[in-house]
Parts: sequence; structure tokens; C-alpha cells
Amino acid sequence: MQPQEGGMIQWSRVRQLRDEVGAEEFDVVVDIFLDEVQEVIKKLRDDTARIEIEQNLHFLKGSALSLGFDSFSKLCQDGERRAAAGDGAAVDLGEICTAFDASKALFQEGLAENLL
Repeated sequence: MQPQEGGMIQWSRVRQLRDEVGAEEFDVVVDIFLDEVQEVIKKLRDDTARIEIEQNLHFLKGSALSLGFDSFSKLCQDGERRAAAGDGAAVDLGEICTAFDASKALFQEGLAENLL
């Protein structure tokens, strides 16, 4: 079952990234992206005082947009805005982490068929 554009993964953005970096470098870029995002998600979980929540969500939003993780980027953007407004404690990090895990799984599952 192929996800539609505008859903969890924006496949047109993934194809654009592949075209920008080249097919041979694409896997390396994806691996770096996933590693960096998982590091920052760990920082979010460890930052119980939420001191750096706005900066971490900003980084995650940009990374997510680069790789077409549409739903995840929108959650990060919403959380970043809330944190900037002084409401970082209300950001649902569980939802953000779940969205990343779901996006990553869908991305890995649909990569081959969506990059033909």
C-alpha cells in the first residue's frame, strides 16, 4: 500500500533529495539523518527540565523536512512554537517520538517502491 503525498512521508521531497545528492550518496545521507535525529530525540528525553527543547525541536523540524517526514516535522514545528511561547512543558514528547518511529518505519518500508 503506497502512502499518498501529503501524508506521513512526502515522497516527492525524498526523490528531490536523492536527485540533489545523487543515488550513490543517498543511503549515506539517510543514515546520517536517522542517526542525528535519534541522537537529538535522546537529548529531548534526557532534558527533563526542557531547557533546550526549542532548539532541539527546531533541529528535528529541519531534518524532518529535508527527508520528507511531513507529519513528524509538523509536530516538531508545533512543539517549537509552544516552547518559544514559554509553554515547553506542554509539548507532548511522547507523540513526537512515536511520530518519528512511525515515519521511520514507513520510510524504510516504502523507500524502494517510492524511488523507482
